[in-house]
This record gives sequence, C-alpha cells and structure tokens, in this order.
Amino acid sequence: MKPFLSLLFFVSAFAFNGFSQDPTSSPVAYMNAIDNAQKDMDQKYMAYMSAAAHGRRARKLEKMRKGVLESITNSRYAIINIPFYKGDNSLRQSCIDYVALCYNVFNDDYGKIVNTEEIAEQSFDGMQAYILLQEKTNEKIKEASGKIHDAEKAFAGKYNVNLVEGSTELGEKMAIASKLNHYRNQLYLIFFKCNWQDNQMTDAMNKKKVNDVEQSRGSVIRYANEGMLALDSLKFFMGDATLANACKQMLQYYKKTAENDIPKLTDFYLKQENFDKLKKAFEAKSASARTKEDVDAYNKGVKEINAAVNDFNQTNNKVNKERTQALNDWEKAEKEFADTHMPRYR
Repeated sequence: MKPFLSLLFFVSAFAFNGFSQDPTSSPVAYMNAIDNAQKDMDQKYMAYMSAAAHGRRARKLEKMRKGVLESITNSRYAIINIPFYKGDNSLRQSCIDYVALCYNVFNDDYGKIVNTEEIAEQSFDGMQAYILLQEKTNEKIKEASGKIHDAEKAFAGKYNVNLVEGSTELGEKMAIASKLNHYRNQLYLIFFKCNWQDNQMTDAMNKKKVNDVEQSRGSVIRYANEGMLALDSLKFFMGDATLANACKQMLQYYKKTAENDIPKLTDFYLKQENFDKLKKAFEAKSASARTKEDVDAYNKGVKEINAAVNDFNQTNNKVNKERTQALNDWEKAEKEFADTHMPRYR
C-alpha cells in the first residue's frame, strides 16, 4: 500500500476570447500567449499525477518526472521569448517566477518525496511526515498560483480586459485530482496506523515475544477504535462512501482479530512453554525413577499440547486467510475509487 501524490500546478481560471499570433496585438492575445506557454507543462504534470493516482510508485515514475521538468523548462523559455506588452513586464515576470518555482518544487521538494518514499513505510511517524511534506509542497504551489491569478486580474484591469470566470477541462481535472488525493491520504493514514501496528504484532508473534504481542494488540484495538471515530466524522468524497467503508472494514478486521484471535495464539505459546518445562522435568528422570503420576501427567501434557497445536494452526490459518482477503478488498476498493474519480490522463 502507498499514499497518493498530491501536487497541483496552476491552470488559468479565466477564459479569454480571441487569439492572435502576435502576442502584443492586444492584451487578450498577450494573456492567451502566456497561458498557452504553460499548457504543455500542465498536461505533462496531469499525466504524471494520473499515473501516480492509479498506483504507480513515485520512484517508478522518475522518467515521467524528468519529462515534467523538461516541459517546465520549455514553458519558461516560451514565456521568456514573449516580449513585454507595451513596456509592461508585470504579467510575464510573474509567470516566469511561477514556472521557476514549479521547477524548483518538482526538482528539489519532489526529489525529497521520492527519496523518502521507502523510509516512510517503516513507521507511522515517517508516513505522516511523508504525507505532510506533500501537503506543504502542494500549499507552496497553490500560494504561488494564487499570485499568478492576482497578476492576471491586475493586468486585465489595467488594460480594460473583461475576464470571464471559467475553467478548462484540464483545470477541472487537476482541481478534482488535488482534492481526491488529499481525501485518499487522510484515509490512508487511518489505515496505515492500524496496519503498521498489526505488522508489529505479527512480527512479535513470529518471534514468540508474548509481552510485545500484548502491547501491540492493545495498540491495534485502540487505533482501530480511533480510526473508526475519525471515519465517522470525515465527509465522503463527492458523496461516495465506498473507500471510507472499505477502510472501516479493514479496521473492523484488525480489531476483531486483536480481540478474539490473537489471545488464542498467544495462549498456545504459554501452553507450549509449560509443556516444555514438563517435558524437561520428565526427561530429567530416569525411566526407573518415574512414577505413575509422572507418566500420566506427561501423557496428559502431550495430548493437550497436540490439541493446542491443531487449534493454533487452524486459528493462524484463519487469521492469515482473512487478512489477505481484507487487504485485497481494500486495495480493490482503492483502485475502483481512483478509477471512478480520477480518469486516466496521457
């Protein structure tokens, strides 16, 4: 499982009428020229975001990221080649500064995101910091795009251009994508916290560290309860509750397993420990020194431990089968949710 990439480039919220090959022929043509210079950058980024949203890890998208960086550079050169409008460089310079910031963010900040992807999965704090890094990076882009929006309005006001509030298909998709990934990351953190603790519990179980299992078991139950409360207060995305319901089902599985099944497994380890002591004491006596009570107690112990082994294997197989099914259902729900709300973009 993985969190979801959540960066958003600026797409003009205004519609401009008319077009001229000479960008200085009118203020509308000038604004169109600058807007067109950023289109390839936005489209390349949207393709990257779409691939990431449909489950491809950031590290495996490095070729696409480099393609986005190249398109950002090309957009910057295209804007630089646009002359001043009647000596006015305000809008042009604002866009150059914005595109330069996009490059720095996607090259430096996003490089950190790629490099910390694997480390993030090693702890909940690491995953939380990883997602926070994405959120802060997204805020940096949004703040910069707001300045471009203001620069366009100021330019239009200066030259009496009547701006029509609107949006492009690409702009709408990118806005939805940003909100979608933010929503999914909220759910993912709820899932990951419980999932990570369940993995710690499983690791302790495999090492037969009963005290560690008990500590993790209590944490799993607590995180599951906290997560379900958080889900109850979280608004569904565009009225779609499927992913939230899938997350709740995962938490219910973790809670049920920790409350009902894990105690049965740890109980086996205690029985095994007691039997090992009985066996060691029994074998320490010579055959001639063993009493009938010794033999009866040992035989009873053998019968009980054999029954305990069968119960352990059945419970363990049940837990593993249910865990696999629950995780498969969660991943299927996440994929279908992404396919529903995030069309693939190339």
